[in-house]
Amino acid sequence: MNLLLTLAVVDIWVSEVMNHGFIHSIYTFDPNGIPLEFSCEVPGVDIRKEPRMMDKDPSATTREGPEPRSEKWPPVENPTPEKDRRSYPGEGTELIHGKGRDSF
Repeated sequence: MNLLLTLAVVDIWVSEVMNHGFIHSIYTFDPNGIPLEFSCEVPGVDIRKEPRMMDKDPSATTREGPEPRSEKWPPVENPTPEKDRRSYPGEGTELIHGKGRDSF
């Protein structure tokens, strides 16, 4: 709810909160018009514990199930060392931290 109010206060269009049953989401657009979804889990609801197939004609990929399939991806042979991994503030960071991007 804080993000919704923050976006609204700075005059950025944001949808109402959408209740998907397992997550709550709000939607907006980045400065390039790309749609964005922000979501948070509904406390006490974990669809991964008891997934249900509702599609009458699921795709082959869907029928594989919700768990990661390690055989689908080649093993990582040269992982990036943790000390070399980086994360950079992106557009919108100031909405979360209350700072302009030049202050990082």
